[in-house]
Amino acid sequence: MLAERLPGLLPDLGDHEAMEVTAIHSLSAVPSSAVSLRRRPPFESPHHSATAAAIIGGGSGLPRPGAASRAHRGVLFLDEAPEYERRVLDALRQPLESGELVIHRSGGTAAYPARFQLVLAANPCPCGKASGKGVDCTCTPTMRRRYYGRMSGPLLDRVDIQLQVERVSLSAFGQGGTEEDTGTVARRVAAARARQLERLGPLGMETNSQVPGRVLRGQLKLPPATTRILDASLERGILTARGYDRVLRLAWTLADLDSHERPDGNHVGQALGLRQAAAAA
Repeated sequence: MLAERLPGLLPDLGDHEAMEVTAIHSLSAVPSSAVSLRRRPPFESPHHSATAAAIIGGGSGLPRPGAASRAHRGVLFLDEAPEYERRVLDALRQPLESGELVIHRSGGTAAYPARFQLVLAANPCPCGKASGKGVDCTCTPTMRRRYYGRMSGPLLDRVDIQLQVERVSLSAFGQGGTEEDTGTVARRVAAARARQLERLGPLGMETNSQVPGRVLRGQLKLPPATTRILDASLERGILTARGYDRVLRLAWTLADLDSHERPDGNHVGQALGLRQAAAAA
């Protein structure tokens, strides 16, 4: 449910982005069907039985775009992620870095944009009962390692936020709270995107996800006092160099959501905590 709501928080696509997304979807549509200009970020949720060609793209003749490219400028949601074939999941590593998929087939080579937000969901174990105290779980440690082993370390290193969602208690179930509605959060996201565009536009970028490490450690370098906890995590081997940059990008996004000019130590600590929450649990 949370993953399906995520596209509603994203701003409408601009003219250039809408043309990109519409062009990709026109290649996947039935030839006789009409494709209108798509202004909303796409949402793709393929079944876990999907093949590599269905996710990445392929087919006879000129390769056609798969779910990853159809999710360009939007969200790619993989429910029951450990149930996918490992090679299918690992094939997503390249577009998560480059924002592009290059498909080589005997009928030719095609390059499609694939800059999407990847959302993975998984049960706490194969039987699904290991949350909380896990007293009802019937899985052995070997079964759990094999289950999560399908999601490789290099893939998870590219996942910026890793959270364990606890089971809803009976006292909280069905009770209304003070949660914000989608429109309120969407306006805050739009304001954060505007801040990013103002800061990154002169550098030829639009969002924090596009900022390379050399810029994060160059023009956008934060004071050593702000990144102290992050530097210590890298020194101790808790973070990879890729993970270091990803935490910095997330910290900038948290600062933008808080309407801060630049991240402070709390933003960096929060970004690091969001990355390590699932592992700590």
